[in-house]
Amino acid sequence: MDHSRYEAVIGLEVHCQLDTKTKIFCSCPVDFGAPPNAHACPVCAGLPGALPVLNERAVALAVSAALALDCRINLWSRFARKNYFYPDLPKGYQITQFDHPLASGGGVEFDLEGETRRVDLIRIHMEEDAGKCLHEGSGGTSLVDLNRAGTPLIEIVGTPGLHSAAEAVAWLRSLHGTLVAIGVTRGNMEEGNFRCDANVSVRKRASSALGTRVELKNLNSFRFLGHAIDYEIRRQIEALEDGRGITQETRLWNVAQGRSEVMRDKEEAHDYRYFPEPDLKPLVLTADYVEDLRRRLPELPRARAARFRDTYGLSPADVAVLTSSSKLAEFFERAARGSGNVKAVANWIMVDLVGALNRLGTDLEACAIRPEHIASLVKLLDEEVINNKMAKQIFGEMLATGRDPAAIVQARGLRQVTDPVELSTMIDALIEAHPSEWAQLKGGKQKVMAFFVGRMMKATKGRANPAQVNALIKRKLSE
Repeated sequence: MDHSRYEAVIGLEVHCQLDTKTKIFCSCPVDFGAPPNAHACPVCAGLPGALPVLNERAVALAVSAALALDCRINLWSRFARKNYFYPDLPKGYQITQFDHPLASGGGVEFDLEGETRRVDLIRIHMEEDAGKCLHEGSGGTSLVDLNRAGTPLIEIVGTPGLHSAAEAVAWLRSLHGTLVAIGVTRGNMEEGNFRCDANVSVRKRASSALGTRVELKNLNSFRFLGHAIDYEIRRQIEALEDGRGITQETRLWNVAQGRSEVMRDKEEAHDYRYFPEPDLKPLVLTADYVEDLRRRLPELPRARAARFRDTYGLSPADVAVLTSSSKLAEFFERAARGSGNVKAVANWIMVDLVGALNRLGTDLEACAIRPEHIASLVKLLDEEVINNKMAKQIFGEMLATGRDPAAIVQARGLRQVTDPVELSTMIDALIEAHPSEWAQLKGGKQKVMAFFVGRMMKATKGRANPAQVNALIKRKLSE
């Protein structure tokens, strides 16, 4: 089937949990993993007479997110009730923003195939999360956990300006990286901190009209987002080619079966009967408040990436790794400043440090190695106090103990043997002990060089400088 005659049109809606200690309208904590309904109060449960009070930190984080994404902040916004019935929504409505959102416009820039692209946003608004229904392991009944009910969210609504799964994933990764870097969210997708709905339609390439939209709901990983969009594009094209048409509906991604499945018919705004929330006053901000939050924004990931390329001369691939989190970027800069060898520092961090963290399943904050340790290790290498093999051993001890590499070198006697007289004497002894191999090397059999270098490394317990050993052997060959 020829899919090239069709174009996909994709818009993403992202629910991002704000990094607060308490919920958006009450003082219940938002800690993940608590026993069911441990963090629920009359406000969470929607009991009569319980009144919401807006979380000030949630507002500050929401405004910061909007500023980082180049949005226009609306100094006057208001909350509304979105009415629908589901067991995990005890009030029978969700407090959100509808006709007067917190922010409008803005956009997300992302890189794909060596090109920088931008897809605009429609709006950002604040809202509360619903609870969670548990359908499995409860003896055929459904249970409701209200721990998430009232968790503060922002919904970020993108324009339908994406046209492939690869674009959608790159857009979402860029958005996620920005919001995590500025401290708006922890961004842990497995815990539900960052979830995405994808609105997907297809149309003939010659057409300007949008096709029938299908919503893919609650995608909580970049990989699942890509798979779900690719599948949905294929499904819709095949349906149109077969003359079946597309039904406007909401679908869920079945990970085990690798396919989307119908959840329900897609609702429109009028189905929710929005009206202003009577228990909350409009949210009124001042221009000074917004500008103060703008001044407090840290360096954004894309700006930092550009600075790393210009200042340190790093490749785009290296920059992508080192700026993948603000903590890793800060770690690199501290190590680079104290080393005098930026490229070597970058390699030790990207290969050895990040590899060790992934292997151990831990993060940078829990790691015993500090930036000054990496800087010191690189200096020891550059000054030829140690060689690469020693450096690997020292790195392992640094990781286990948090000791400074210079102290490890001193304690374990790992300093390289670099005295040319001492090395030359040892090489003479090897030549005398292995006359046949030396004759082969003198006869042009270069592979035998590795034999002598290896014996030297063994004799010095790995402490000889391999480059110096090579140079001394070559000098003796010419004598």
